[in-house]
Amino acid sequence: MTSLTNHSTPTMSRRFLFGISLSALLLAAGAGLLVSRSAAEGGHEIPAPTLDNQISEAATETIVLAGGCFWGVQGVFQHTKGVTNAVSGYAGGEKKTATYKDVTQGTTGHAEAVQVTYDPRQISYGRILQIFYSVVHDPTQLNRQGPDFGPQYRSAIFPKNPEQARLAKAYIDQLNQARTFGAAIVTKIEPDREFYPAEEYHQDFMTKNPTYPYIVYHDVPKVRDLKRLFTDLYRAEPVLVAGAKTTN
Repeated sequence: MTSLTNHSTPTMSRRFLFGISLSALLLAAGAGLLVSRSAAEGGHEIPAPTLDNQISEAATETIVLAGGCFWGVQGVFQHTKGVTNAVSGYAGGEKKTATYKDVTQGTTGHAEAVQVTYDPRQISYGRILQIFYSVVHDPTQLNRQGPDFGPQYRSAIFPKNPEQARLAKAYIDQLNQARTFGAAIVTKIEPDREFYPAEEYHQDFMTKNPTYPYIVYHDVPKVRDLKRLFTDLYRAEPVLVAGAKTTN
C-alpha cells in the first residue's frame, strides 16, 4: 500500500492508525482511548428538502461537497444509486496548491472535497444533500470531522450554479429551523470555486483498502447507515473512478 502523508491532528494521526493493527484499534476503542463518532456523525433519519430541483432531462449533473476526509465522502456516494462518478479532490483554493502535501497544512483555502456526478433522472440534487447531511458527516462541527482538524476538513458545498446555491441554503435553513441536529449547521456555501482531482492513490480508497483501520472505524459505518436509511438508493457494488473523466 502506498505510504500516506500524515494528517496532523491533536488527537490521532492517520500515520499512527496506519501503524497499528485493526485488533489493537478495536481494543483501544473499547477502552475509550479513541475519539468516537458523535451522535450527529452516526447516521440518522432527517427530513428531505422541502425545496428540490425539477426533474432534469440532462444526462448528468455535478455537485462538489466537502465533509471531512474525502475517503468516506467518496465511499458513501459510490454506493448511492444514480451516482455515476465520485472523485476525491480539493476545492476552495488555487490550482498550484491542490496537492495532498499542501492541503494538509490547512493554509491553502482548499477543503478535501468530492465531485459527485449523478443522473438527475434517477436521483435529485435534494436527495444528494439529504444523504450528505444524514450519513456523510456531522454538519455542526466547525473545521473538523472525527479525529481530523483544520479548515481542510470543513463542511462545505461548492455549487455549480446559483440554483444549487439557492436550494442548498434553503435546506440548511429548513434543518436549522427544525433544530434537526440540536446545534446550528456550519456548512459554508462557496460558489465559483474550481475542483481539482486528488492524487490517484486517494481514489477508490475505501474499496481498495477495506481493512485500513481509519476506514473500518470512521467510514464503513457511514455506508452501513446509507443502506439502513436509504434502502431505495443503496447499491452494494460501488461505482469506481477507474477510467472516468472529471469535469473542472
